[in-house]
Amino acid sequence: MKGYQIGRKPKEEPDQIRKYGGILMLSAWGFAMVLSSFLFLYLGYLVDEILGTTPNFMLCSFFLAIGLCVWKLYSEAKERGKKM
Repeated sequence: MKGYQIGRKPKEEPDQIRKYGGILMLSAWGFAMVLSSFLFLYLGYLVDEILGTTPNFMLCSFFLAIGLCVWKLYSEAKERGKKM
């Protein structure tokens, strides 16, 4: 019963907290990438419907969203790497 007291939660190790933080960050970035790619895909579709250019803006905006998300993820990972 090491570390257990009545009414208190056991203390978590700092390594476990870092692992959860990394998993949370990656899942948040995954969600942001999926959401932004669908949003940009839809906006590109609307622009294509208005202008009559079928897949041009839709594909360009989709790849733009993916590229921007990967770039921001890389820059955030680089900053976190400097802090360690």
